[in-house]
Amino acid sequence: MNAAQQSQPIEAGDLPLSGRCYCGAVAVFASALPATVSYCHCIDCRRITGAPVAALAAFRSDDVEIRGPERPAKVSGTGFSRTFCADCGTPIAFRGDYVPGQTFLHLSLFDDADRLVPTLHSYESRRLPWLHIEDTAERFETSSRAALNGALEQRET
Repeated sequence: MNAAQQSQPIEAGDLPLSGRCYCGAVAVFASALPATVSYCHCIDCRRITGAPVAALAAFRSDDVEIRGPERPAKVSGTGFSRTFCADCGTPIAFRGDYVPGQTFLHLSLFDDADRLVPTLHSYESRRLPWLHIEDTAERFETSSRAALNGALEQRET
């Protein structure tokens, strides 16, 4: 895709954002722009998605509506939870105690995923060595929780 074919980033006039799981049983809606959009290279995100990197949009939890049959992950770490479509297994949401008030939705759910451009990389130190993403997004060797919480605080002001 050349520069002329690239989509423009999501803007307030594009709201609400919507999407769905693979089978369509779960629909997601966001009534506000995400506080941030990020890649996560941690082992947990890679394993839970089956992909070499996860891409997530962080929203205020109050701005997210999820309709349909979600189920929680059977195994989850302390202080966070993940949900999936109960029918097809598509990863839906991530919530963590260390990012209170935020719900992270997987970019692959959104109809306009191409317009949700990641601005940071979490756990860059865990990035698979053969995966090269050339961008100008800020990179954090480990957790980016301070930046994620800061982005939400900025969005609320």
